[in-house]
Amino acid sequence: MGPTNVALVNLFKADQELRGARAKLDAATHNVRIQERKVADLTARHAASSKSLKEQQAKAGVLDSDIKARDEHIEKLREQQTQARNNKEYQAFLVEINTHKVDRGKIEEETIQVLELVEKLAGETRTLHTMLDAEQAKLTEMRGQIEEKIATLKVEVDSFRPLRDSAAGAVSPKALAIFERTATYHDGEALASVAKPDRRREEYMCSGCNMDLVVDVYNRLHTRDDVINCPSCGRILFIPEDLPPEMAVGKGRDPAKPEKKTSTRKIKAKSTEDGLILPPKSKDAWTEEEFNTRATRSENPVLIEKQATLLSALRSMTGVTARFDGQGAHNPAYNVYIEGTSRYFLRVNADGRIFAYFSSFYDGGQRDLGDYARASLLEFTLDPATENAVVHEGLKTLAELDVNSLTAHLTSFATKAGERRAGLGAVVL
Repeated sequence: MGPTNVALVNLFKADQELRGARAKLDAATHNVRIQERKVADLTARHAASSKSLKEQQAKAGVLDSDIKARDEHIEKLREQQTQARNNKEYQAFLVEINTHKVDRGKIEEETIQVLELVEKLAGETRTLHTMLDAEQAKLTEMRGQIEEKIATLKVEVDSFRPLRDSAAGAVSPKALAIFERTATYHDGEALASVAKPDRRREEYMCSGCNMDLVVDVYNRLHTRDDVINCPSCGRILFIPEDLPPEMAVGKGRDPAKPEKKTSTRKIKAKSTEDGLILPPKSKDAWTEEEFNTRATRSENPVLIEKQATLLSALRSMTGVTARFDGQGAHNPAYNVYIEGTSRYFLRVNADGRIFAYFSSFYDGGQRDLGDYARASLLEFTLDPATENAVVHEGLKTLAELDVNSLTAHLTSFATKAGERRAGLGAVVL
């Protein structure tokens, strides 16, 4: 694996150690945290009960004062009634006295209800106070019992932080962002190793979700330095130490048997289309019909029209081939090849994402073409490391790109590649 993937594996190991130490600290303090929540709940309930008790006591005091004021007023009315000069005045005082008695009776009934509530709240407050004292004492005892253990575990957590920070510093910002996002989604399980369930067959699966992977995933991880995510679960894939190339690729050779010679011509035999030497199509290759069906499902008329325009333009270019040959685990796609190399340099997905594989030129010794392709096409393409990322708002896709400008750059690049081949005597790398 390349330095980026090695750094990601080191970061994953350091992150797992830090998370493991935090998990032990959380487990040790689990019961204490439960007790703390219980004490906090009782404290809140006791405070609310005390507040209600004070409010009702104050209300009872106001009602009691009101009753006393009414009693004094009634006594004054009675004194005035005894001094009435005629029956009419006497009856008027009598009506007023009876009215104040009725009002006093209502206030007295309300006062009785408030006093009953005060008594009830006083009992609840005393009970909560007793419970709170007991739970606080229990919390103090629990903290004392595990204080030394917590201190040890905190030291362990702190010792792993610098290692994790150092490992993170060795990862590029882009790869680190992918790691952090994946780790958050999978609760720390950001990476998953490539597994080979049957040593006799060149088949691979993700150890994180046990889903099958494309056949070339091992070679891509082994020879390139791309961040490759599992198309099913999204975890970052890596090659484990117990799966070296001699065990992962092919069936290997029996030392007791003589090595079977294979002609160079047979090894390099590839299907040919429009004069380009191309790898054989996969038996599970996406078809153009499947590609168009998936594009139509987007219900985006701009994307559908641009997909058709781009594919038609590619097919009309000299020295360029657009081919449906099975790349892409879930998204129908086609690959774009250029005469002079057997590896594709573009992949166009049905959802409109276009990925550039400039390494196909650099690995083949065509650095000048790789630099020219990067300068020409980078504004239209994405990094292959984001191939399994979910399409979201703001992600560059064909629907937002100028397809005419893209085809013009591709035509210019094809011309440049043709001039290079002519200058080298049409040597195929």
